[in-house]
Amino acid sequence: MKIWEIDKLQLFLVFFIPGFISIKIYDLLVPGELRDFSKSIFEAVAYSAINFALLSWILIVIQHYDLYNTHIVWFYILQVFVMFIGPIIWPIVFIRASDWKPIAKRIIHPIQKPWDWVFLKRKSRWVIIHLTNGNAIGGKYASKSFSSSFPAEEQIFLEEVWKLDSNGVFIKPIKRSAGIIVLGKEISSIEFFK
Repeated sequence: MKIWEIDKLQLFLVFFIPGFISIKIYDLLVPGELRDFSKSIFEAVAYSAINFALLSWILIVIQHYDLYNTHIVWFYILQVFVMFIGPIIWPIVFIRASDWKPIAKRIIHPIQKPWDWVFLKRKSRWVIIHLTNGNAIGGKYASKSFSSSFPAEEQIFLEEVWKLDSNGVFIKPIKRSAGIIVLGKEISSIEFFK
């Protein structure tokens, strides 16, 4: 038995590629440690099997109507959907569902840190960053701002820096400022305002 025979290689790819795609999309959407794919082959095959189970109705339609011989274009469109589009959709559906209240109270949320959960929403906010030395930095976190994701050390870039009064009220933007980077080890807490 040779593993590199074309039929065995095709079978492996059919049962590996959809799961691999789902894992890669999930890893792009949920911050986490870098994955060692040499240890994730069985996981990829399992996700491929789940993908085929969820999309088995498409495979039945392909077979029942003999689309390869009757409608070759539809055959390839549905094959692409099963092999590539479906595996992209499942991680997105899972992540969205994990924020839905009936499901959220029954499963562990896939995003591990509140830092990532807040900043992955990419909402514009006014923020006051309280530093460990007792000072505070006020600013605007918006479309040109950035925050790091797990497993990188927490850092935040604010695109606008504002002067604060003694009560923490935003007074005016600091002239000629092009933003500020604050390192996580210097942050005590962050307040968010709409």
